[in-house]
Amino acid sequence: MYIGFARTPLAFGGRFKDTDNVIVERTSDGTQSVRFTPPPAIITPEPMQQACAAYRDVTEHSRVDPLLATAMFVFDVTCIHPFNDGNGRMSRPLTLLLLSRSGFEVGKYINIEHIIEQTKDAYYDALAASTQGWNDDANDYAPFVTYLLGVILTAYQDFDERISAVMTGTTTAANGRVATKESRIAALFERSLAPMAKADAMAQLPDISMSTVERTLKHLLDAGVIVKIGAGRATRYVARRDA
Repeated sequence: MYIGFARTPLAFGGRFKDTDNVIVERTSDGTQSVRFTPPPAIITPEPMQQACAAYRDVTEHSRVDPLLATAMFVFDVTCIHPFNDGNGRMSRPLTLLLLSRSGFEVGKYINIEHIIEQTKDAYYDALAASTQGWNDDANDYAPFVTYLLGVILTAYQDFDERISAVMTGTTTAANGRVATKESRIAALFERSLAPMAKADAMAQLPDISMSTVERTLKHLLDAGVIVKIGAGRATRYVARRDA
């Protein structure tokens, strides 16, 4: 957590905010919009104490699965936005710390922050859905919890894939032939007549990590094997079928 503080201006680093702030969404084209208004600065210590007490209670008495407790606590701290600056930077090491304390140490080997950065649209969508009603204690944690659990799952898939690559680097297809994960992705698009999103490929090949799917899609695009249709969330890929 020191890293987050070290990158925060010393004028207010390590202390709760002394001015009100907002949660802002920054899109890839540089535009910004207010997603959520956290509690005012003057009452920040109170919700932080409540969130910490609730987390200790559910974890010490095993009332909630530690993964769920971690996701909900990180979300609450994000909503409180307790610092003048660096709240996003602090949420990442906080997530890693709580995961590690619960025995989930994938963050030591896989860059979870990179996965979040690569799925920024989904992150903001989940944040927006779960923050509705938070100030009135009437929000739904499910969208954000589901998103963060997906990030953790992706990290473990990536880690498993790296270990497998060191051990063998291949998988065995149903027909008994040895197939790499890259060739399985290519075959998936070759078989499909309809354009597919990256998420579609990941859903059909759940043992392959997001980073491998993205890397393979880039290679297939560069090689002219597939073509890209649309942009942003509407991006789809389809096999090139020259007449």
